[in-house]
Amino acid sequence: PMALLGLLVLLALAGPVGGTWDTCSSVTSAAGATHTSRVGGTSVQPGAWPSIVSIQATWENGTWHMCTGVLLSSQWVLTVAHCFARAGGISMWDVVIGAIDLRQPGPEAVVRRIQRLLVHQHYVAATARNDIALVELDQPVECSDYIQLGCVPDASLRVSELKSCYIAGWNFGPGMVLQEAKVHLMDTELCNSSRWYAGAIHPRNLCAGYPQGGIDTCQGDSGGPLVCKDNEADYYWLVGLNSWGRGCDRARHPGIYTSTQHFYNWILLQTGLSPAERAGPAPEPAVTSAPEEPLKPEQPEEQINLTPECSQKPAVTSSGTSLPMAFPHQILVQFWNLVQEFLQF
Repeated sequence: PMALLGLLVLLALAGPVGGTWDTCSSVTSAAGATHTSRVGGTSVQPGAWPSIVSIQATWENGTWHMCTGVLLSSQWVLTVAHCFARAGGISMWDVVIGAIDLRQPGPEAVVRRIQRLLVHQHYVAATARNDIALVELDQPVECSDYIQLGCVPDASLRVSELKSCYIAGWNFGPGMVLQEAKVHLMDTELCNSSRWYAGAIHPRNLCAGYPQGGIDTCQGDSGGPLVCKDNEADYYWLVGLNSWGRGCDRARHPGIYTSTQHFYNWILLQTGLSPAERAGPAPEPAVTSAPEEPLKPEQPEEQINLTPECSQKPAVTSSGTSLPMAFPHQILVQFWNLVQEFLQF
């Protein structure tokens, strides 16, 4: 009886999840099975990466995929700052959500204009320090089998201990179908060693790939997500965004990613997805579009103590493995333990 009571309590606690971070309903996504290899990865089917978006620009010579991003809420996308280094006005930029093949997005995809761009106030283009940005969409999107939200871990997650990680993005080339590949998180000290990146990697970066090369993100994948499976539960965290690298698939030169965990509190402050105290006057944004609004200051990372509230169900990769988005970590673990206890009872 006590186990059943505890189970009911946890179900009650889990019910309101999604109030601040997740504003979309959760829908189980669908995906396919077999696909073509390309640049060390495989093509995926619709619904396989439901939080990924394509950021595109329209110029006189056509519309081009510029960067990749991740949908965080019904109206906010997380991506990298360097995507907009030479953007100029962004009035002609679009965000395509729910698409896999950019040549034929399909009826499940939606397109939104960029209403506002917030580049991290301490972004340094020369060194790619603080390479992160937020895009506010002009209209909210509704979640579906093909559109879901990604989740950023707070400071309590030990990202370096995660073992099962994947990357995704669109490559420039003959095809514009979303690619995915499995990668390993690599020790940043090794990646920063003299024969590797020789100190160019910042503390807020992650290094992922393989020592021998062969699988890596490439040009066209800027802002592409790096997701890793939680070690205690069957869901994945958005731990990184593709920032830079040297060449494609070179030995001792794996992909370098902006660590989203380090910017968790900054994201919450800028988007208003969770109530947080402001700390002093806000600096002017590095890049923005009308209506102009000053960025809120980033608080020290040790103050990051809010758990992302997301409620996505599993999204399946092309290989058939489950890529669920996050649910509050402790509640899920406790819930699973109580289910097992209840079944034994």
